[in-house]
Amino acid sequence: MTQSPQHFLKQYEQASNTHEVDAVLELVAEDAIYLFSDESVHIGKEAIGGVLRRNFELIQDETYALENVIWLVEAESAAACVYDYAWSGVIHGKPAAGYGWGTTVLRRAGSNH
Repeated sequence: MTQSPQHFLKQYEQASNTHEVDAVLELVAEDAIYLFSDESVHIGKEAIGGVLRRNFELIQDETYALENVIWLVEAESAAACVYDYAWSGVIHGKPAAGYGWGTTVLRRAGSNH
């Protein structure tokens, strides 16, 4: 059985909240592209793993949430959505938080994704 895009996105959010890079990378394609709000671009699973490690080490006790998800496309082979995201945690011993708007484009890969 294949999972829905909604289930996948929830699984991604939950994996992000474990702060375990490998848990997140299990859900990321080898050729994925991450565009961050600081205007940095990370291409490929290895680069994405590096930036996730940096973020997880920098932001302690982080919580990450996706809200107001709007699915723009839901097809058998691909889906796309936009959403609000928010995070909070501790950086260098001080409370920190941020928010923004995100876009996710999913491509069905294999029989289980």
